Amino acid sequence: MKKRILSVLVGAVMCLGLCGCGGGESNSNVNGSVDNSGANSTNNNSSADGDSSTPDNNGGETDWDYIVNKGKLVVGITYNVPMNYQDDSGELIGFETEFTKAVCEKLGVEPDFQVIEWTKKEFELNAKTIDLVWNGLTVTDERKENMLFSKSYLKNKQATVVKAENADKYPTTAEMGSITIAVEGGSAGEDVIKNDEALKGCTKVSMEAQKDALLEVKTGQADACIIDFTMAKAATAEGTDFADLKVLENIQNTDEEYAIGARLGDTETIAKINAAIDELAAEGKLLEIAKKYNLDDALLIGA
Repeated sequence: MKKRILSVLVGAVMCLGLCGCGGGESNSNVNGSVDNSGANSTNNNSSADGDSSTPDNNGGETDWDYIVNKGKLVVGITYNVPMNYQDDSGELIGFETEFTKAVCEKLGVEPDFQVIEWTKKEFELNAKTIDLVWNGLTVTDERKENMLFSKSYLKNKQATVVKAENADKYPTTAEMGSITIAVEGGSAGEDVIKNDEALKGCTKVSMEAQKDALLEVKTGQADACIIDFTMAKAATAEGTDFADLKVLENIQNTDEEYAIGARLGDTETIAKINAAIDELAAEGKLLEIAKKYNLDDALLIGA
């Protein structure tokens, strides 16, 4: 995480291009060997009406039956440091990666990581090309209408990132109304632009992933990007190839929470995941993995 973050992200961009994770193409499998440790969780987020014990149209099979019969839990992700990303050898690592592996071990199923286009995450869930969205997923009221959430396990907020040399130009968002801002399509960062009157006049550039938004600023194609603070902090840390970028600490956005998203009504799977999260937190695995990825100060449970 400390020294080759740019090469990791550029490699991820190339991988995504080869895998064709966008419009109508098959999702790309990015499974890699990952340490079986990690965990997390907290407060109940959203309980959708309905019971996952209610069968679907496939011979009375519930969502959990469907997962167990496959023997694997298909998890939709994007490349997102420090959540899910590839190291120099191409191995998939990260906080969410290890967390997923640990929960799946508790549940007795294998994780199957699939790169998805973030704007299509709800569609992927409903089409059953994935079983969960588990990749720094921010809980919002709008998303609660389309998916069922697990307990929240990590706190987050949106961060505005610019080149360090330009940081003094933007004491508030009022000075950003005419600049170019890159965001991940369908993200909480995009919501910031929608909800801030001062940003209504900016030129918004929607990218497939947060890493792409960061690269737009790095290469000068955008003046700023709005991405998850967890990623911004890791990517711009001292000693990284993005140390010439800076998070604008003077621009504060609303606190958020991360949780895991499942299909509406799939209360059985979410209940099992929540129980596994509680076990991992009680065992101290959550804190162990969070410390490994410098996220222990963001934990909502097990700290």
